[in-house]
Amino acid sequence: MDTARNNILARLKAAQEKRGEIGEAIPDFTSSIYHRLNDDLLLEFKANLEMIGGQVIMCPSKDEATVAIQKICTEKNQDRIFCTDKQLQKLIKNDLTIDSDEDHFLSLNIGLTGCEFLVAHLGSVLISSAQISGRRLNVFPETHVVVANRSQMTDYLDQAMQKLQEKYKNNLPSLISNITGPSRTADIEKTLVMGMHGPKSLFVIIIDENL
Repeated sequence: MDTARNNILARLKAAQEKRGEIGEAIPDFTSSIYHRLNDDLLLEFKANLEMIGGQVIMCPSKDEATVAIQKICTEKNQDRIFCTDKQLQKLIKNDLTIDSDEDHFLSLNIGLTGCEFLVAHLGSVLISSAQISGRRLNVFPETHVVVANRSQMTDYLDQAMQKLQEKYKNNLPSLISNITGPSRTADIEKTLVMGMHGPKSLFVIIIDENL
C-alpha cells in the first residue's frame, strides 16, 4: 500500500518539476479598462441603446424634432404629453398640445424630458433630480421621450459623472440615475416583461442645434 502511495507522490513530484516556473504577468494599470468605441459617439450610442430596446432619432434641427415627437404620438396612439420644462415646451408648443397641469398628471401617457448627459458606451441616459422635470416623469409615463443636444454626448460613464460634478460642484443632486433602455424584468418565471417598473418605451431625440 505504501509502495502505491509513494509511486503516486513520485509521479506528482516529477510532473511538477517538468512544468518549470510559472511566470506571473504584471497587469498594465495604465491601459483603459474599456473597449474602444466607434469614432462617431452618436452611432455608438444609437447602436447600444437600440440593442436593448430603446429608439434613437437624430434630428438636424428643432423643427425636425417636433415632427419626430408627432410621429411617436401617432405610432403609439398616445396624445397626452406631459412636460414641465419651459424650454422644451417652447420648442414644440406651436405644433403639439403639451400639458403641465399637476391635476392632469395621472392621465398622462407620454413624458417629455431633457437629460443631463448621454453615455455612448452604455447607450444610457444620465438624469438627475435637479432637472426641471424632477423624478416622476422618468418613471411614471408609459412612453418616455428624452430630448437632448449633441453636445451632451459623452464616451464613458466616468466622463459623464465628471461633467456632472463640474456642473454642480459641491451641490450634487440628491438623485442621479442612469437609464439604460425601457424598464424590464424577467424575475417572474423567466418571462421578459416590459414596463414593469417604468416606461415600456424609451425614445431619445438628439438635436444638432443648441436647445
